[in-house]
Formats: sequence, structure tokens, C-alpha cells
Amino acid sequence: MRHPAYGQLRPVSDVASVLLENNPSTMTLEGTNSWVLRAPGAAGSVVVDPGHDDEEHLDLLVEAAGDVELVLLTHHHPDHADGAPGFAERVGAPVRAAEPELCRGGDAIGHGDVVDAAGLRFDVLHTPGHTADSVCLTVGHGATTHVLTGDTILGYGTTVLSHLGDYLDSLDLLSEVPEGAVGLPGHGPELANLRATVREYREHREQRLNQVRGALAELGADASPRQIVEFVYTDVDPKLWGAAEASVRAQLDYLNRRG
Repeated sequence: MRHPAYGQLRPVSDVASVLLENNPSTMTLEGTNSWVLRAPGAAGSVVVDPGHDDEEHLDLLVEAAGDVELVLLTHHHPDHADGAPGFAERVGAPVRAAEPELCRGGDAIGHGDVVDAAGLRFDVLHTPGHTADSVCLTVGHGATTHVLTGDTILGYGTTVLSHLGDYLDSLDLLSEVPEGAVGLPGHGPELANLRATVREYREHREQRLNQVRGALAELGADASPRQIVEFVYTDVDPKLWGAAEASVRAQLDYLNRRG
């Protein structure tokens, strides 16, 4: 079913708008959020995560974004990055990301870097855990701070992990954003208080770790990730159990490293 927001650039604040891609799934929720940002009165824009190489979506994004100064990527996954080269070529803008191979006409970005474009300042935070190259981008304007979180923090639900230790460190980093900072996620609705959501994510991860410890005690230390998923993730749609296995592997690796 087509979501009513597909194809419509929706303003979220005076500097940020979102165009929802028509690629819903169990992993992408309603679809990928392509963010368009510019300071009030700025001629150009910054586009974050153009999405899949989806002609219909990219046509709409070209029209919605206007004069694009820069394309930024939060990480390498196809639903965020595959459309970037073609989109950037069409609008004549460079692409910057943490992974050098994703960049086109611009340098890679890393933790602590500052990017000035479209009248705004983007501060780069390296936030691995979902992927090794995941970054969040903070944008301060007026009294409000926006944080583009990619898949590190979603609009609802929790993200799939590749490395739990890194992810917990990333949550600690994001817990330091200003109180009341607005989260602009890669999927799902914006988050009115990102710090509150980060606290909830941290609590959830600790709860899952305790559940995995309990599963190992019940099933035995040689229990497979799938057995643990079926034991622990009874509150999750079985369609998502494949993704949950990846998170369980990350949790088992974390527990093994901790002894």
C-alpha cells in the first residue's frame, strides 16, 4: 500500500524537510527518509541519504531539493547510499561519507569534522555499531539542535547491530547531545527528544543482554544464535528473527569478549 507521504516533501522545522522513499519493508519501516536541509534564506541545500537507486524517488528529490550544494551519507547500506552517485551527478554536487569509496568529488568525513554548507554547520559524530562507517550529523540552528541519526537511532523500534561494544559507546556519545535535540532518523518519524530516546535504547540493550545471559543459562553455553532468538525474541515478529540473529551474534561476541 502506498503511504500518503510518498512523493511529498514534508517540512519538519525551519531548516529540515524530509522526502519519504517508496521502499517499505520490515527493515526500512515505511521507507527511507531522504533529508533536505538549508538555513532560512539559503539558496542551496544539503541532501542526506538519497536512498536507493530509485528513478521515481530521485526525480522527486531533484525537484524538491533545488540547488544542491552537497550530498552527505550516514552509512553505506544500499537503502541510503545506492542512489547517491546518480543523484549527485544530476544536481552537480559532491558526495561525502565516512567510507572514501562512497565519496564523489569530496573528501571522506570523520569524527570531529565540521562541514559548512547551505548556511548550516554539520558536526560529524562517528557512531559505529550498526555499521562500522555509521555517522550522525548534528546541525545547530537557533535554539534547536537537529541530529541526523541514519540507522543508529530509528524513529521507532531498534536497529540491527554488527558490533555491540561499539554501539554502546555510540549511545554514550549521543547521550551528550543537548537536551531537547530533535532526532532526524533514516527511517520512521522524527524524535522530539533524542536524549530520551537514547536512554531508552540503552535500557533496552541492557535488558536484551540480561535476556541473552538467561537464555545461555537455560539452553546451555553452546546454544545457537537462532535458538537464543526463539527463546528471547518472543515479543518480535518472526519475520524479523533473521535480523535479530545478527544482533544476537553481536551480543554473544560482546559477552565473550567480556568473559
